Amino acid sequence: MSQDEIKVRIDSQNREEDAWRALLEFINQCDKDSAELFHPSQQFQLDHWVHIRTLPKEIGKLKSIKHLMIYGSNLTRLPQEIGQLEALEKFTPYTSYGLRWFPYEITRCSNLKDCTVSTRALFGNYKNKKGFPNLNDNPVDYFGGNKCSICDTNENDIRFEQYWVSCQVATDVLPLLVIVCSDECFHKIKEPASGYSIVPHKGGNAIKR
Repeated sequence: MSQDEIKVRIDSQNREEDAWRALLEFINQCDKDSAELFHPSQQFQLDHWVHIRTLPKEIGKLKSIKHLMIYGSNLTRLPQEIGQLEALEKFTPYTSYGLRWFPYEITRCSNLKDCTVSTRALFGNYKNKKGFPNLNDNPVDYFGGNKCSICDTNENDIRFEQYWVSCQVATDVLPLLVIVCSDECFHKIKEPASGYSIVPHKGGNAIKR
């Protein structure tokens, strides 16, 4: 696969269908129950779950969730609000092959100790020579608008800078999308994992090791 063929998939979620509304109701119930496990393929209607391509930003209110179990899902992206899961200890997106990158905000989950990811599907996987999409030509747009991954400032008419950085997250090195509003926030990006690009980069061929 050439660099030109590697793209960030657009947000294709249908937010008007019954499956999406049912997922929002399920998240509300998890919030009311102070649930510690979020396992939609078992706890949610499977015929709805197969239509879900992204988790809603409302996932961020689940402050009691300790295990985010999205094994074998059809998800292609996660919202920035994943960083608000302050109790999260275990993250299992294994065999969710559409998840090729993750929001930088996941590094805020300070209790996260166990991560099980299908690394062969990830951007930046050297074993299968999978590179990174060029963010200059293919920037990420989150539903509802982007915000700075460091200070949470909302993006305005001027697009914030976007970078890829490969960081250690629990037990895996993950390709993370970081959005920054200023040079000050850029310099607060976590240090990349050893053996990966030594600086945050724009993807394509702009990678220094």
